[in-house]
Amino acid sequence: MRNILFLCTANSARSILAEAILRDRGNDRFTAFSAGSKPRGEPNPLALQLLEAKGHDIAHLSSKNWDKFAVPGAPVMHAVITVCDNAEGESCPIWPGHPVQAHWGIPDPAGIAADGSHIDGDLGGFETAYRRLAQRVDAMLALDEDSLGDREWRDALSRIGQQSEGAG
Repeated sequence: MRNILFLCTANSARSILAEAILRDRGNDRFTAFSAGSKPRGEPNPLALQLLEAKGHDIAHLSSKNWDKFAVPGAPVMHAVITVCDNAEGESCPIWPGHPVQAHWGIPDPAGIAADGSHIDGDLGGFETAYRRLAQRVDAMLALDEDSLGDREWRDALSRIGQQSEGAG
């Protein structure tokens, strides 16, 4: 079982979507988590609405600080995947176990207001983000991660993040 942490600055939309998708598709191979550097404090209501409509259990989804996963006793991550461009450029904590790191940039479905706060956006943006993340999660699930060394797995995850929609 490998632990995967999806990061996004607010941990309210993209990382929450990715956590739910991998949690439900990862079976006995992966455990999914999400966090943010500046968490919003609650998942975006449209993200939760979409996930629920697609049959995901949303009861345990929460917006939380990434520091929760960098302390003694936290689950050791095997991969940390940023899903927003802001989180990719931020200085991350030192992750126990030195996990593989990759970037899967997805445009923000919620958007950012002029004052820097998050706006809810529309459900169509969330549908697009969900579809792109599901495609990338499926590509990760198609890998035989046990046959790959850390560098090969990191490179494969990075290539997945560079895929355009519809590419396989």
